[in-house]
Amino acid sequence: MSVIDHIELPVADAEASRRFYEAALEPLGLSLVVSIGPARTAHGGARLGFGRGGYPSLWFHEENGSRLPVHVAFSAGERKAVDAFYEAALTQGGSDNGAPGIPERYHPNYYAAYVLDPDGNNIEAVCQAE
Repeated sequence: MSVIDHIELPVADAEASRRFYEAALEPLGLSLVVSIGPARTAHGGARLGFGRGGYPSLWFHEENGSRLPVHVAFSAGERKAVDAFYEAALTQGGSDNGAPGIPERYHPNYYAAYVLDPDGNNIEAVCQAE
């Protein structure tokens, strides 16, 4: 069983985040599972649930106000998925925060790419296999 059941992050624009994450997470095997309109949420903003196998383990909720960015690292089964994540994220409005490669500060099998999402969150895809 996974240590984390789900993660939920605030975003400023649910539609921009939907486009960004659908493209960026597809190479990692994650897709949009649930989309809830603002009329059906407690806080009045849209909610998006992404996951694998029909279970939404990554949630985004639309929210106004200022906040600090977060860092989320997604596991990739192979290095080419990290590369595809990076390219898809940049295509959908993400900003480069570290091109695919092995950061010297980590171990030699830590192959990662970093992008900033539309809200400035640091999103990483990492493959730690040889």
